Amino acid sequence: MLEYYQLLIELVLLLFSITVHEYFHGLIAYKYGDDTAQSLGRLTFNPIAHIDLFGTVLLPIMAILTNAPLFGWAKPVPVNPSRLQNPRRDMMFVGLAGPIANFSVAVISSFLLWIIKSFEIFLFMTFLLKYLIFINIILAVFNLIPIPPLDGSNVIAGLLPTNIAIEYQKLTPFGFFIVIFLLMTGILWSILGPIVNFLIHWLGGSLIYV
Repeated sequence: MLEYYQLLIELVLLLFSITVHEYFHGLIAYKYGDDTAQSLGRLTFNPIAHIDLFGTVLLPIMAILTNAPLFGWAKPVPVNPSRLQNPRRDMMFVGLAGPIANFSVAVISSFLLWIIKSFEIFLFMTFLLKYLIFINIILAVFNLIPIPPLDGSNVIAGLLPTNIAIEYQKLTPFGFFIVIFLLMTGILWSILGPIVNFLIHWLGGSLIYV
């Protein structure tokens, strides 16, 4: 029964983390001139507005069944590049906003963990903070994979010459199929695992990891 309670807590923290991720995508887009997310009610910390059937529900279940790290994604915040002040440059910042937000949550959690680590009364809080570090590092690293439409692809597209960037972004319809293939074959975590582990241990949030 305890395992079910722990899983429920982890799911809630996952939902919080991916909500933060999407909110900051929308916020940076808004700051650079695109109010699409705001007009559609997506510039909010209300997690219901960001739930995606696959990324928020089915993918975490798949992760549980395959003993992969529990992670997922929310419904992407809509961004209209044509409304941005400098579309190629600004889309890079919009893409980076989500991973940076997750990394910031991990750093703040690490700082709080350092403050309370000597107080045994905060054992439950210690678990929460360690998991926040864990899931937010995974989200940040995962989303920086340069496979469209993940956030890392926006950074790469902004750095490539325009004609090459256009061809590169044509991979978008196939991107998630590529990611799921890499996930299910174990290739994805064999590549990301060492990076994630290093960052988690660096921030003091060591947990059992695959």
